[in-house]
Amino acid sequence: MQNAVLAEGLAMRFGETRALDGVDLAVPSGTVLGLLGPNGAGKTTAVRILTTLLRPDAGRAEVCGYDVVREAHQVRQLIGLTGQYASVDEMLTGTENLLLIGRLLGLTRPLAKRRARELLERFGLADAAGRAAKTYSGGMRRRLDLAASLVASPRVLFLDEPTTGLDPRSRLDLWQIIRDLVADGVTVLLTTQYLDEADQLASRIAVVDHGRVIAEGTPAELKARTGAQPLVVRPADPADLPTVLRIVGDLSDTAPAVEGTVVTATVADPAVLPAVVRRLDDANVLVAELALRDVSLDEVFLALTGQRTAAPALPEGVPA
Repeated sequence: MQNAVLAEGLAMRFGETRALDGVDLAVPSGTVLGLLGPNGAGKTTAVRILTTLLRPDAGRAEVCGYDVVREAHQVRQLIGLTGQYASVDEMLTGTENLLLIGRLLGLTRPLAKRRARELLERFGLADAAGRAAKTYSGGMRRRLDLAASLVASPRVLFLDEPTTGLDPRSRLDLWQIIRDLVADGVTVLLTTQYLDEADQLASRIAVVDHGRVIAEGTPAELKARTGAQPLVVRPADPADLPTVLRIVGDLSDTAPAVEGTVVTATVADPAVLPAVVRRLDDANVLVAELALRDVSLDEVFLALTGQRTAAPALPEGVPA
């Protein structure tokens, strides 16, 4: 499968800060690559280079076969970009925002109007098309912003934390829109700090930390790298908690943790589960919950980076 996006050895410095330190990426056409990393890891810097907004200090990158530095004009004709914050003009209506983008892209007025109507309908904004964008909810603005990035029917779409600040319903709506775009053949590079978002949408995931790709693979492959699964036990009678804690501690690979009346620990061998069941039965302990859960991307991310989302802040004005 041909790669729609290819980056080799991308490096970028801002003063003493090394934002990217030899990043390699490959995104096959018609797929979604999720780019994960803590704040300041280099995700947005990589996106800005790939969308021709920054020139790298070293390395090279191509989008649809065009070099992002030497052939920036051709790249811009093939991509769409939605940043971390909605960039629509709040004083213009939904239709006027899309019409403006279309005209700037060289579409004729009739074609720009037709494209605006199509996108407003597709994104569930037709009823609000004549209203000023400042009257839109946060989710509606994000949908309008995404629609604006699709006016030129891009082959590659860059989404930089597109659901930041959205309520759960709006996030789910935007997820479905992204799935529909990929089904139509659009290639998507998605940066996000919502690990469930990457798990839901991404064909492959690249984890970036301190400007380098430290892990890459499908969500299932990354989860398998931890080599362990969370064991969860909740006794029916809270008085049995000490017994449960002792049994789980004897059989698990790590010291168990307690939250309320729930005991959790990580285990590498699935055979531990029936062993726990036998020991609990021997001790006459009834359980309200007993499960060996799948590893979450959150746990993978924590194991790989040693943190969840926090990271040392970059100097003022330096992109994350």
